[in-house]
Amino acid sequence: QVQLVESGGGLVQPGGSLRLSCTASGSIFNINAMGWYRQAPGKERELVAAITSGGSTHYADSVKGRFTISRDNGKNTVSLQMNSLKPEDTAVYYCNAVQPGTPDYWGQGTQVTVSS
Repeated sequence: QVQLVESGGGLVQPGGSLRLSCTASGSIFNINAMGWYRQAPGKERELVAAITSGGSTHYADSVKGRFTISRDNGKNTVSLQMNSLKPEDTAVYYCNAVQPGTPDYWGQGTQVTVSS
């Protein structure tokens, strides 16, 4: 089992920045990819950004150039730096971890609200 704990959400004005962090604990020895998803009210959960254990990254088109995902394998953390935030970035953000042969693991979610 893997436990994921997120932090860093909150309320920010349009154009502002937030940094989300996620710490993994438990049976983390063969976690492959980690990432961030988000779900806005009335919408499906969508991938925001992901990073493999080797450092390869993937971003949703809507966040490219604004968001940066990073990973510290030694500290078992993954972070999402979000800049130039827009109201449409408002959502609950979930940390995700993938291990071969097991269902995905999810954090409890952290609310990000972009509003003036």
